[in-house]
Amino acid sequence: MDYELIVVGGGPAGLAAAYEAYNNGIKNILILERDKELGGILNQCIHNGFGLHTFKEELTGPEYAARFIDLVEETEIKVKLDTMVLDISEGIDEKSNEKYKVVHVINSEEGYMELTCKALILAMGCRERTRGAINIPGARPSGIFNAGAAQRYINVEGYMPGKEVVILGSGDIGLIMARRMTLEGAKVKAVVELCPYSNGLNRNIVQCLNDYDIPLYLSHTVVDLVGKTRLKKVIIAEVDSNKQPIKGTEIEFDADTLLLSVGLIPENELSSNAGIKGDRRTNGLEVTESMETSLEGVFACGNVVHVHDLVDFVTQESKHAGACAAKYIKGKLKKESYVNIINGQNINYTVPQKVDIEAVDDKLTVFMRVNNIYHNKVLTVKCNGEVIAKFKREHLAPSEMEKVTLPKVLLNKVKGDMTISLEDGE
Repeated sequence: MDYELIVVGGGPAGLAAAYEAYNNGIKNILILERDKELGGILNQCIHNGFGLHTFKEELTGPEYAARFIDLVEETEIKVKLDTMVLDISEGIDEKSNEKYKVVHVINSEEGYMELTCKALILAMGCRERTRGAINIPGARPSGIFNAGAAQRYINVEGYMPGKEVVILGSGDIGLIMARRMTLEGAKVKAVVELCPYSNGLNRNIVQCLNDYDIPLYLSHTVVDLVGKTRLKKVIIAEVDSNKQPIKGTEIEFDADTLLLSVGLIPENELSSNAGIKGDRRTNGLEVTESMETSLEGVFACGNVVHVHDLVDFVTQESKHAGACAAKYIKGKLKKESYVNIINGQNINYTVPQKVDIEAVDDKLTVFMRVNNIYHNKVLTVKCNGEVIAKFKREHLAPSEMEKVTLPKVLLNKVKGDMTISLEDGE
């Protein structure tokens, strides 16, 4: 083996996973990162609000990333930057008959390489949904950007995308960019959201829109774009319960820039090519309680599994993946029989999707998202019709990830598949 463990991705997920595996006794580790520096997307997130759970203080994105970069640099963990992973395959040791992973990579200094390892952690993050994916009608002028691309232009490259801005989508990136563009002197005319609720965290709605008097148009969408070479006008309209535009409700904005914050998609082309099973509900990977994928010895964490709203949750999940990968390398990862975790009423998905009860040490954390805004409800965990646990929640929203923690004592009562539902409170 070239390495005991290879981590694909040097963002917050990959850094936390590698560091935790190192602390669990795995010393021969390599991190592969396609960018020129570690830190991932956090390097362009210069706003604060990171680290409240992990470090108990408020940090900017680069500060949060720097904490983990410094920790990794104090270890023997090796890093290859500017290195692209092309493919993942498997090999078998003829002497021991043990399987190993082959990671096919390329960079400008060393060329093409085939690196081998006993275990692999996928931490590639996610990408933005583009204009082509949502079929916006109208002309095709310049001035239309994904919100994350505009964020990089301003915060990293030092370019201003435009002066009069409309933002489609109220995801966290869109909300944060509404504030950022305003602070840089642009006029944000509107944030437009197709759903009847915002898809961003409540604190971002308050801090990025309300504090700057930026209007939020719920149940609206873009119905036309005007402009030949550069965008000149954005026309929006209200939508009905089927999300179809209502004639006569059009509003016209003079704008030279349209930012799209219309969703994030886990970056799983590499995983798909390797034959790793995905989950259509999350567009991410299907994992067990150990964050192991359908391909033995391959683990996943962070936004490649499901899109998180807080980097602190990414860190928590990634540390768990790193610890479990270390157990696998040492031959101590238990695998008996799995039960499925099924998303029931009003729940969009659960992560993990299946669990080996015997492999859980003391507790199991299950992440999920609800399908609408709810108040005073109860998250109910059932097995064969019997209630295993209940968790009261005063407020739930699709934009805010929920989690429940099930202690091993309760899990020992499980004798089949578990269903998690959102029900009326008692």
